[in-house]
Amino acid sequence: MDIIISNTSGVPIYEQIEEQIKSQIMTGELSAGDALPSMRVLAKELRISVITTKRAYEDLERDGFIESVVGKGSFVKGVNAEILRENTLYAIEELLDKAADRAVMGKVSLEEMQEMLRLIYEEKETTAK
Repeated sequence: MDIIISNTSGVPIYEQIEEQIKSQIMTGELSAGDALPSMRVLAKELRISVITTKRAYEDLERDGFIESVVGKGSFVKGVNAEILRENTLYAIEELLDKAADRAVMGKVSLEEMQEMLRLIYEEKETTAK
């Protein structure tokens, strides 16, 4: 399991861990039943506090992505694809809501917003291939 932490991103480290594990689950890199590294091992590998990995694992468990078994560790939970899609759509809606607020305040037209989104999406789609 590869996790890359950026100290300059402005995103809290625990959120970076959560998002990368969620992404690996959604893309199939991690499958139901796969064991995650222990909180201590992951903290040591990433050179971060165990408290940070604990927060990430707790949030992932709360959101239904992993399950923890006392004495055995944490494992990828069998996640319903429809629920994953709904979670993704909800996160996108929140980000677009913020973008729309900024656009309205800056008097950016809907057409300009659509064009920006199209260009960004096409660029991301190309680099993902």
